[in-house]
Amino acid sequence: MTKEKKILTLAGDGIGPEVMEQALHILDWVQENSNLSFVVEKDLVGGASIDANGVPLTEEVIAKAKAADAVLFGSVGGPKWDKVGFDKRPEVGIIGLRKELGLFANLRSAIVFDSLIGASTVKPEIIQGLDLMIVRESTGGVYFGEPRGIETLPDGTRKGVNTEVYTSVEIERIARVAFELARQRQNRVCSVEKCNVMESGLLWKEVVTELHQKEYSDVQLSHMLADNCAMQLVRNPKQFDTILTGNLFGDILSDLAAMLTGSLGMLPSATLGARQANGVIPALYEPIHGSAPDIAGQGKANPLAQILSLAMMLRYSFDEQAISEKIVHACEAVLNQGLRTPDIMSDGMKLVGTEEMGRAVLAELKK
Repeated sequence: MTKEKKILTLAGDGIGPEVMEQALHILDWVQENSNLSFVVEKDLVGGASIDANGVPLTEEVIAKAKAADAVLFGSVGGPKWDKVGFDKRPEVGIIGLRKELGLFANLRSAIVFDSLIGASTVKPEIIQGLDLMIVRESTGGVYFGEPRGIETLPDGTRKGVNTEVYTSVEIERIARVAFELARQRQNRVCSVEKCNVMESGLLWKEVVTELHQKEYSDVQLSHMLADNCAMQLVRNPKQFDTILTGNLFGDILSDLAAMLTGSLGMLPSATLGARQANGVIPALYEPIHGSAPDIAGQGKANPLAQILSLAMMLRYSFDEQAISEKIVHACEAVLNQGLRTPDIMSDGMKLVGTEEMGRAVLAELKK
């Protein structure tokens, strides 16, 4: 029996529509070659929504996202909207979706394809075979804590305030995601905080340790200070399997890990919420490369991260590991053939554009 799933696609701004188009070609192939059927709805977010609706995220889009089985997201932002108010900037689109859908668990993988080892600035022997996952809490911490803001002091100077806040409930639910995910990988979790100077970090360590002892003692757990983790990611990244951390440190460490692979244009991400009564886990999948407005509309964008985000959607939202792996292998195959978009181009390779790269992946899947 065909299993019909509802997907909301939000291509956004910059290169978002270009790379999303290639991912949707892959989705068409999935429908034709599996027992899955998709109802795909498209809408606006970010700058495109500002231009059309005056706001980066409408109530209608929020409702559609809540009704969907998964959201496939492109990218938002660009200099065109630099002068809009801080509370109406394009990035509010993605932040608002995370909040409205309760998407608290951001998953960012860092995988090094053998054919792209030369694209990294790190020595090949350090990153060859790298496959790590960063599980980042994404709705709490210093980005959302109160009080926050900028105030003028009596002497005329100004003070900026942001507050790092985590509850035991928030820590436990993100830790569960990391432990469960690690069981599907190498069964190792490294929990990262700054318990030596931050009370929120101390609570984080205590809650993670207690949960591990009660429910996940089969998973190997270690702890590491965030600054040391940053150093270790450059020194010996293959020591890690699953890194569990908060919002601020996860933001920094995941970008650091991304550059070990050689290109932000290659990396997908997923952000998950809690399972609902109907069994659906709210989820949003997106590449981490951003809108790249400098190359938008030129056919130069790398679509592989968007395609790999689709593969993550099939794995985590629809439990279709086999099809997900086929897509990943197809992406790896075109790289092995020497095809390169400008962001990953090197000597001796063949330079291709967005559409040609997408067609090559599709051709691999059809073999």
